[in-house]
Amino acid sequence: MGEGHEEPGEFTVKKKVDESWKDSIRENTIKGDTPGASEPGGGFPTEPGFSELISSLGMQALAALGEIAHPLTHETTPDLFQAKYLIDTLEMLSEKTKGNLTQEEELMIKELLYALHMKFVQKSEATA
Repeated sequence: MGEGHEEPGEFTVKKKVDESWKDSIRENTIKGDTPGASEPGGGFPTEPGFSELISSLGMQALAALGEIAHPLTHETTPDLFQAKYLIDTLEMLSEKTKGNLTQEEELMIKELLYALHMKFVQKSEATA
């Protein structure tokens, strides 16, 4: 069956994406209504970035590995189950975005995953 050809009884679904929420966020950002905007360096970036997402997940994974203090508890207690989940999430993002990243983003996620895998193995062996 070729593209654009429909068999009897088949139908095509066309998606319509409502992106009006982006305009609302931009307006609030300009007005200064963004949560945290009054804090130094606060507020949200006007557009979410892949690098920020990867950094955030990486920091969470490091906290789960006990490499940095957890931001809420200020403890460095390893949670290898949570660390593995976050590392697997980063792996999945890496696979799903393959071919769609800038060279910098690709290098960033590759290096982050390598470092997290090494730390995970190190922590796993230490607890075994």
